[in-house]
Amino acid sequence: MKNSMALHLFKNREEGFKYAPFDREIAFYESICSGNMELVKMFMAPLCCEGCGTLSRNYLQNLKYHFTITTALIARFCVNSGMTPQEAYSLSDIYIMKADECTKESEIRSVHLNMIEAYTHKMRYVRTENIYSKRIVCAMDYISEHLHSRIKIEDTAEYLKINPAYLSRAFKAETGMTFTDYVNRKKIEESAGLLRYSEYTDLEISNLLCFSSQSYFIKIFKKYIGVTPNEYKKKYRFTD
Repeated sequence: MKNSMALHLFKNREEGFKYAPFDREIAFYESICSGNMELVKMFMAPLCCEGCGTLSRNYLQNLKYHFTITTALIARFCVNSGMTPQEAYSLSDIYIMKADECTKESEIRSVHLNMIEAYTHKMRYVRTENIYSKRIVCAMDYISEHLHSRIKIEDTAEYLKINPAYLSRAFKAETGMTFTDYVNRKKIEESAGLLRYSEYTDLEISNLLCFSSQSYFIKIFKKYIGVTPNEYKKKYRFTD
């Protein structure tokens, strides 16, 4: 075993092989646990991309091995974030079996995306079920899906087919914060992740999340986090 490991490491060094950055991988798993599909898309890498290593000389089998590992890790991250083990591992079993039945690369990649979406959507409900009414949960879903847009209570109310004034009162009563405060909080949570795990600048994040200006973004970030985006990045930024 020692000789095999040494040979493997030597081969990787000779070929200049580097594994995928650990911090980005963690950001991917954490984004799934947050239930935020938009954030997941930012950190999601194609199955068995550069830096993933080779587990089988058979290309299709190699994809299936990496799929199994990814699914197992996602299941464990989700359990740690509140999903019941029965739900997490049942989903894992279902999707690993689906991948095992695939005979084409395109089929495995399709199952991979479906698996990630299933865990992400389930985690979104894990974070809100039995806490808020169905209507408020739907409003939260709408907000999560539109964080990269200007989110107005009128548009959300129209989507839910209810009166904006009623939504405003119900949102405040159930969550303890105004609709606008909740939107800003969710945008700042996402921006914090981007500051830690991506190369985006303050201005790019401000534009990406549709803040009215960079200065307003900095002001709101400091309100919720306690420091400016630049100070936060210096303190918490993950490096390769």
